[in-house]
Amino acid sequence: MNPRARSSSASAAQPLRSDAERNRARIIAAARTVFGRDGLHASMASVAREAGVGIATLFRRFPTKEELVAAVFADRMDAYVDAVGVALDDPDPWHGLAGFIETVCAMQAADYGFADVLTMTFPTAKTLEKRRDQAYDGVGQLIGRAKAAGCLREDFSPEDLVLVHMANAGVINATGDAAPDAWKRVVALMLQSFEAPARGPLPDPPEPRALYKAMLRASQEYSASPEPVKKD
Repeated sequence: MNPRARSSSASAAQPLRSDAERNRARIIAAARTVFGRDGLHASMASVAREAGVGIATLFRRFPTKEELVAAVFADRMDAYVDAVGVALDDPDPWHGLAGFIETVCAMQAADYGFADVLTMTFPTAKTLEKRRDQAYDGVGQLIGRAKAAGCLREDFSPEDLVLVHMANAGVINATGDAAPDAWKRVVALMLQSFEAPARGPLPDPPEPRALYKAMLRASQEYSASPEPVKKD
């Protein structure tokens, strides 16, 4: 093959790469809108319609819903990790922990998709799960500081924070636009129950592996897509 022909072919291919990148950006923006409004139960077909692309184009860019979720919520998970850092910088251990819980619950309320993401796990989304693990490590430090300061009940565990996310997501999904601030009262009630001294003992928290299985099951249910892949 002569060099000029090769150069010509490369130039012709360039617009295709640009189109593919534009389609990818449109799909991510559309998924952010759809998931933020409807949660992760929204179908891939609804994302394709919002993006103005065919379902086959969407699946070429993102073969699984999990890959799309990872791309859409990468920045939200970064913000989640950043919230842990802000809380750890707070000189008041209780204020730091309570502020973190309130901040993250507000993030859930502002984005139905992210409300769901924090109650699920996505094993193949390595970067997303690595950021979640980083946040979890920081939360362990927050809990330890608050207990050492005598302001957090001694039987509070990191698993309780996962339950907070699940409970908050449930309230948000149940109340929706009808009572959009209901979650604030629920979070305030939970925070008051976390403070020391405790009024009484709690039942044992769920085992970490049991919670992981619950989060994994939820992600698998939401990832299922009933729409057949159609040609554009």
